[in-house]
Amino acid sequence: MSVLEMKVPSPGESITEVEIATWLVKDGDYVEKDQPIAEVDSDKATLELPAEQSGIITLKAEEGDVVQVGQVVCLIDMDAAKPEGGSTAAPAAEAPKKEEAPKAAEPAKQEAPKPAAQPAAATQTYATGAPSPAAKKILDEKGMDAAQVSGTGRDGRITKTDAELAAVPAMGGTSLTATGSRSTTTTKLSVLRRKVASRLVSVKNETAMLTTFNEVDMSEIFRIRKQYKDEFAQKHGIGLGFMSFFTKAVTRALQMYPDVNASIDGDFKVNYDFCDISVAVSGPKGLMVPVLRNAENMTFKGVEANIKNLAEKVRDGKITVDEMTGGTFTITNGGVFGSMLSTPIINPPQSAILGMHNIIQRPVAVDGQVVIRPMMYVAMSYDHRIIDGRESVGFLVAVKEAIDNPVAVLMGGDERKALEL
Repeated sequence: MSVLEMKVPSPGESITEVEIATWLVKDGDYVEKDQPIAEVDSDKATLELPAEQSGIITLKAEEGDVVQVGQVVCLIDMDAAKPEGGSTAAPAAEAPKKEEAPKAAEPAKQEAPKPAAQPAAATQTYATGAPSPAAKKILDEKGMDAAQVSGTGRDGRITKTDAELAAVPAMGGTSLTATGSRSTTTTKLSVLRRKVASRLVSVKNETAMLTTFNEVDMSEIFRIRKQYKDEFAQKHGIGLGFMSFFTKAVTRALQMYPDVNASIDGDFKVNYDFCDISVAVSGPKGLMVPVLRNAENMTFKGVEANIKNLAEKVRDGKITVDEMTGGTFTITNGGVFGSMLSTPIINPPQSAILGMHNIIQRPVAVDGQVVIRPMMYVAMSYDHRIIDGRESVGFLVAVKEAIDNPVAVLMGGDERKALEL
């Protein structure tokens, strides 16, 4: 028998373990070569594990198990022939079960009254209005007299729920306080969620994080999108969204304030001459942060096309570790969920992050007149160890200037040319 031991491949640099999220096959199934057999969670992404050969599979790990890279998770019997005519063999195997089922069921029906009689006999051991053992324990702990509690059980017996509800007023509450479900559910966090939690805590503890705020007027961007969105979509096959404007505004500001486009490595500051923009995307497994490489060289069309491609990969679970590794600055948009204002947390080892928020029609003063404009609050969190207040505030003002006046600042005065129309 030729048996292949399938080991966990390395999903990427620095990843030493993964979690079996879902087996896509069952123990004993026949699998084809390259067929996805499992989804595994690393601390950066969810990846598919393909079968290395065809054959009958034997699973060696359970869903939820954390396994080391290189550990055997299943065996594949490569000598096993692919089943044929399985649909005809299955009924033949099931036929005896169908004949035996009624016979096996008969004793169960005859014995059913016996267990049913047991609880009935047991209830006779309790006097009318007496508490059950669980209820008695609760009443004794609270120092309460059973005579003060109305029972809702059989023959007026005091149940555990009766005792719990009666104990609430004794603790200074009311009987209405504890109505409704009291159940809890415990679910193990995925490797990805645990890693995100660890990273967020380390950022709060290890960086001098500070947040500065401003607001931007979205009027011109609204006008441009309304005027050109149909033509843009027809020519390029993609939508014209807000992210291309903000990405272009951010890359411009990063080139104006290079310390924002830097990171700390021990006692050294590392400056980058490229702008790799991480864009937060919500997916089935949580928030992912794919990276736009050299975004400073992208056109509006290029930004929109790349974001669409990466977002689809995140939502389909096809994003790779390499596509989420690196990044020199992050943009996150809580506005799509209705957030008005927030203090985003830095994505390490980066030193800054820009938070976008929802757009609200608000009265603002323009040239001495009160007018209604679509306004958005923006927030920039930064590591004060290497970014001073001057750079952080100047950076956010530069972003505001570009968003308030995109034609002059981002499009060179020619919006059609910038949109490649």
